[in-house]
Amino acid sequence: MLKRTLIGLLRSHEQTGDKAKDPLLKSHYYKLSKEKAWDEVISTLKKIQGYKIIHEVPSVGEIVLEKRTMTGRTMDITVSVIGINPLNSAVDIYSASRGSLGDLGSNYRVIVDLYRILDKKLSSYKTTNS
Repeated sequence: MLKRTLIGLLRSHEQTGDKAKDPLLKSHYYKLSKEKAWDEVISTLKKIQGYKIIHEVPSVGEIVLEKRTMTGRTMDITVSVIGINPLNSAVDIYSASRGSLGDLGSNYRVIVDLYRILDKKLSSYKTTNS
């Protein structure tokens, strides 16, 4: 976590993907069609306190959330639900803090937290990769 805080002094965003070096930032895969994954993800996100859904585009698989930090900064979070094939989907998350200062690792923590919540809800569908 110290490393993340040090990186966060300079950087105010974080994102996940297949090529992420940090295992906690790798894309998460689920044995669900894109439509079913979308339904599960959006219903889960709507229940999480502290996050506000700003925009949802089912056709693209994109959900835009907003979260206010304790220090009053606003974070913009994009959750992408990607259909890999008819039976499998991936979820990626991009989180950015508004303002010019670094985020002290808060975007990283938000991503890890959202993945933890989604994995708990979708545990029976979780797979290790595509």
